[in-house]
Amino acid sequence: MFPPHRTKRPWQGKVEELPQDNRPEYDPKCYLCPTNDRADGDVNPNYKESFAFKNDFSALLEDTSSATLNDNDLLVAKAERGICKVISFSPKHNLTLPELSIEEITKVVDLWQKEYNELSAIDWIKYIQIFENKGEIMGCSNPHPHGQIWAQSDLPVEIVKESNQQKKYYAIRKHSLLQSYLNLELQKGERIVYENKDFVVACSFLGGLAV
Repeated sequence: MFPPHRTKRPWQGKVEELPQDNRPEYDPKCYLCPTNDRADGDVNPNYKESFAFKNDFSALLEDTSSATLNDNDLLVAKAERGICKVISFSPKHNLTLPELSIEEITKVVDLWQKEYNELSAIDWIKYIQIFENKGEIMGCSNPHPHGQIWAQSDLPVEIVKESNQQKKYYAIRKHSLLQSYLNLELQKGERIVYENKDFVVACSFLGGLAV
């Protein structure tokens, strides 16, 4: 439900101020800057381009047991194994991903591919997500520009639902739902942010950003 008229209501609630972005190129207290100590006691190498390592405080652990719980089909739980990694986009503490050069961004994408290929070769890994929580409002715990990789032993429920819907669409129409959506957006040209021979960036019909 999207009630656009609600934006006209008077607002006297919380108003967030934009944080000051005055970060230095190097911060001696940052866990992600080159040569600094990390939270777990490891020391970062003097890296010169994008750099990946296992998250010191991973949400998912590789050695988690395979325990399960089922109490009368009401209380149901299953342990989840996983590998969580951090990718520092650049050794520079003050550069976000879109501020990097094309060459530097290419190296980040190359590292994404390398990490994805290595993780997908592990037989128990069933799903890999590469993402970025950008900014403190998104819960980012470190201001040094970085992304994350979550690789896990089961498919998330939302991914299963989306896959099932796409299979149903293909069974009826004999072509993919995403390709049909892309073709429609290109035809209408109303929500296209950017396009080239390889990518299309568009604001989706129900809000958000689709790539």
